[in-house]
Amino acid sequence: MLMIIGLGNPGKKYATSKHNVGFMVLDELAKQLGVTISKMEFDAATATTHLNGEKIMLVEPQTFMNASGRAVRQLMSFYQVQEDEIIVVQDDLDMPMGKLRLRLKGSAGGHNGIKDIINATGSSNFARIKIGTDHPAKQTVVDWVLTPFSKDDQPLINAAIDKAVALLTDRINGADIPSLMNKYN
Repeated sequence: MLMIIGLGNPGKKYATSKHNVGFMVLDELAKQLGVTISKMEFDAATATTHLNGEKIMLVEPQTFMNASGRAVRQLMSFYQVQEDEIIVVQDDLDMPMGKLRLRLKGSAGGHNGIKDIINATGSSNFARIKIGTDHPAKQTVVDWVLTPFSKDDQPLINAAIDKAVALLTDRINGADIPSLMNKYN
């Protein structure tokens, strides 16, 4: 099984915010896979499909960013998913706008959604795709991540979303994480 988790905040109010880039990636991947992320289970919206003999589950926690771990832990427990079978898609304000980086494991790096997943699962040994949203110059971090992308930044984010979807598609088609890191980082 492969569980792909996009981080974000539920609701139309946050749909286009920088913090929701994980949801944006999953929504685009779902569209390409021909599924809809709409089944509500364990504090998350999910969609499931089977490709290349593997079950693929797309997950958008509905607990708000800082409590994402609860949904992830519940789903991992119920479906018996191991940490090496998950990939989390997240925003990263310490990276330049639109830059993409795949990591095999690591610390939360100040990201509260990742921190909560680590606390809830007891492990930081899961892959994550980080998409840069830059650091605010004149706003608080909270205000920055909860605002939409600027007109100038949107093309960079669209390209990063496309690249993340291509990376995830390669993973679904059997590529391993080290190979993907070499190709996409």
